[in-house]
Amino acid sequence: MEKTERNSQKIRVRFAPSPTGYLHLGNARTALFNWLFARQKGGVFVLRVEDTDIERSREEYERNLLQDLRWLGLDWDEGPDVGGDYGPYRQSERLELYHKYAKQLLEEGKAYYCFCPPEELEKERETALAEGRMPVYSGKCRNIPGDEAEKRRAAGEAAAIRLKVPDEGIVEFDDLVRRQVEFDLKLIGDPIIVRSTGMPAYNYAVVIDDALMHITHVIRGEDHISNTPRQILLYQALGWKPPVFAHLSMVMGKDNTRLSKRHGATSVDQFRREGILAEALGNYLVFLGWSPPEGHEVLRREELVRLFDLSRVSRSAAIFDYEKLHWLNRQYIKLLPTEKKVELALPYLQEVGFVGTEVTPAQMDWLKKAIEILIEGVDKFSELPQKFSLLFDFEPEKLDKEAREIIGSESAKKVLAAFVQKTAGLQEFNYEIFARITNEIKKEAGVKGKELYHPLRVALTARVSGLELDKFIPLVEEGAKLNFPRQIKNCLERVKEISRLLNW
Repeated sequence: MEKTERNSQKIRVRFAPSPTGYLHLGNARTALFNWLFARQKGGVFVLRVEDTDIERSREEYERNLLQDLRWLGLDWDEGPDVGGDYGPYRQSERLELYHKYAKQLLEEGKAYYCFCPPEELEKERETALAEGRMPVYSGKCRNIPGDEAEKRRAAGEAAAIRLKVPDEGIVEFDDLVRRQVEFDLKLIGDPIIVRSTGMPAYNYAVVIDDALMHITHVIRGEDHISNTPRQILLYQALGWKPPVFAHLSMVMGKDNTRLSKRHGATSVDQFRREGILAEALGNYLVFLGWSPPEGHEVLRREELVRLFDLSRVSRSAAIFDYEKLHWLNRQYIKLLPTEKKVELALPYLQEVGFVGTEVTPAQMDWLKKAIEILIEGVDKFSELPQKFSLLFDFEPEKLDKEAREIIGSESAKKVLAAFVQKTAGLQEFNYEIFARITNEIKKEAGVKGKELYHPLRVALTARVSGLELDKFIPLVEEGAKLNFPRQIKNCLERVKEISRLLNW
């Protein structure tokens, strides 16, 4: 049974994405604000799929949208997959409802058929813009008698349906973020509510859906502000009470342009694949245009629900700072237990072939140690393979200019020659042996500090920087015994290889 009278005691909000692409960060923030508002108020969070754009909507995008929302930790009380009292929750399954209310508006004389072909409307629009006027529909078909319009339609002539809008007046509403907002009716014209194809226009379908689903608050991006007066006019024409509106500022890049691919990752899916934690991304998205009263920056979801307040949402543009997100992600990574770090890191290490699909208990123990050591300073899990390459990749033939200069000095040659000589007969190697040998070289060659350790670092890692050797050597020695798909070379093998390459 259809109901249009709202229950004033129950907050109901909705997130209504179109399945025409991946979930953008700006839309994810909108979903999160709606979810927080509903959860804080003990209300209902509705997920509605607006899939009337037949050419661009895809089932795979809908699946991805639901997956991304769940990954962010957002659950919904009503939606296409969980049902509810006010479904269906896909617009493509609600066409009969749209046609029913369009027919009602026509019969009441509040809407009319428009037979103007697209080419004529476009020419009218171009003329208005050239003359410096708003491209508002002229109302040419407004006064066509109803019986004549029906005859023309019966004869097969294509027609859209337009809402009749008063020629003069003001549409105003109180926005929870923008405060008082007004629009002059002269700048609106008669909007199309049903296209000649029979598909509902966005502004019309949204009103029908929000009213019949008892939505009390519409929280969305400020790019929808210009849609709001048309929607309010439809509410009035249908005799329904409009919801409360709250329009959030746009998410911008640091250059104050709308966030796009040229700034970096923009979809939730991209951040997830890069190894950003859902908790970190959600935490950061909340801070785009809102700040908690206590001023904390790392907040658990329960704290966000408790503290969230729409009255503290800023009207200023929200600037997306990738560095700040990465900093926040590092804080969340630190809070993870070792087992969780390994679970999240494994797919990235397996993808580059460092680790196999089957991991032995001994390999797992080593991975726990290595990840805890190497994850320090990592912004996202996708960066871990680069860190692990220090252990798995030893390529002295690719020494860079700085490394060659380090081992090319006279003092370095003296240090390395002594190191090669002292390790030549060894069957095993560890950090204690390394420390003993370096102390001997220090005394015999009279070198210390950088002159002693930098050449040795290059000899063991083929790099000029990285882990401290007291951490590196134990990891390499243990890892070399574990039969990983890409074998780790132990320190003695490394010394022999680089000495052959450089003819020491």
